Amino acid sequence: MSKVAVNGIEIEYQRYGPDSSKAKSIVFAHGAGGNLLSWFQQIPYFSRKYDCVVFSHRGFGHSHDLDNGPGMEAFSDDLGGFTEALEIERFHLVAQSMGGRTALGFAVNQPERVLSITFADTTGAMGEEDVEAALTDWRDSHPDTRGIGFRALSEGFRERNPDMANLYLQIQRSNPPRDMSGGILYGGPKGTELKKLTMPVQFIVGEEDEITPPHVLQIASHHIEGSRVIVIPDCGHSVYFEKPDIFNFEVGRFIDPWFC
Repeated sequence: MSKVAVNGIEIEYQRYGPDSSKAKSIVFAHGAGGNLLSWFQQIPYFSRKYDCVVFSHRGFGHSHDLDNGPGMEAFSDDLGGFTEALEIERFHLVAQSMGGRTALGFAVNQPERVLSITFADTTGAMGEEDVEAALTDWRDSHPDTRGIGFRALSEGFRERNPDMANLYLQIQRSNPPRDMSGGILYGGPKGTELKKLTMPVQFIVGEEDEITPPHVLQIASHHIEGSRVIVIPDCGHSVYFEKPDIFNFEVGRFIDPWFC
């Protein structure tokens, strides 16, 4: 795996796709249960046409954070520095769960560099009052009794695909121990900042998502003009992992209707 120096640390990444400077880029930002390995079901599909870049956030995979480092507060700045180091001027963003915080924070600060955003099972930690209230109400009425590795996958998927469910857990467990007590889902951009999102935006969410349910993403979408929400049946918090064919199709036709 390759690494690049960004903001005082080294970010690990992998890059796949056509050997052509003309290929448009897609940058994939993983969630709290993953790292750059999470996207193994997306790379073969999109790298036929696109320059595909996967990376591990600081504190995940082999992107080690500094002692007492900023953690997720630096995610958006890291993405900016990382893509600049790789000389990626403009790109599509596909962001899963926690990665939505990275994507939204980056996009409101450098909107001219973002071709489109797919928020997968995430509000991007949008700080709008109605979004945060709906999320809090849901979490209060559905308290966490299991680890994220179980809540991230639907019960049906775990029963039908025990080997894949175990693989998800193994990817999660390949990350170093870290403090995830901060508000991953809260406190992000809001108000006039969201007006900067003039690029195409879509939300994809599993119908059975127990972490960021569809009704919360519907509320979030009302704050981004022109955005749409796609709800995937029989799927939990990890559509990209549980139903990669559907996920890839929806992302592919969103960024280029002629690709699929």
